[in-house]
Amino acid sequence: MIQVKHENEPRITQGDIYKNVEFIEHITEENGNVEVSKVVFPYVVVLTQDCDLAQDFTFRWSDPPKKNHDKWLFSVLVAPLYNLEQLYNGQHLSELQMTMASISRSKTPGKNLVQNETPRYHYLNFPDDVAIVPSVVDFKHYFSVNVVQLKQQKSEKFVCQIAELYREHLSHRFSSYLSRIGLP
Repeated sequence: MIQVKHENEPRITQGDIYKNVEFIEHITEENGNVEVSKVVFPYVVVLTQDCDLAQDFTFRWSDPPKKNHDKWLFSVLVAPLYNLEQLYNGQHLSELQMTMASISRSKTPGKNLVQNETPRYHYLNFPDDVAIVPSVVDFKHYFSVNVVQLKQQKSEKFVCQIAELYREHLSHRFSSYLSRIGLP
């Protein structure tokens, strides 16, 4: 079970968990009509390095504002949290009409997943005071969210923050997954 913090700091931090975060799939325009296709993920976790988030906050929202925009971020990397039971059944993206491979919970693949021995996934089990079921981060499904938009929505969408030791583990596993050697 991971440890979490419930304090909603003024800035975005690595390991923050937010609810109801939008991902814009695409925007099209035809004959003056604009169509926006979006997915709303029930929960996401912030993956961007905390040092970058801290510098962005210091330089963007300092008083008086800094004239140098070198430390500003355009976006924040996040990844959805998927319900573990739905992931086992391959149904975690069924609302998007996507069928995913199931994972046997009682055999080695399922056991490796909850022991964080499967490089693609990171298992999170929350304490009782956090209303999130056991969940999995799929490192293939990361996306970016505008940093200003996320900061503006922080007060209404912040759920909790993964404690430092656990977010460092998550960050390390994410970077290891991204830096793997891709084989055909």
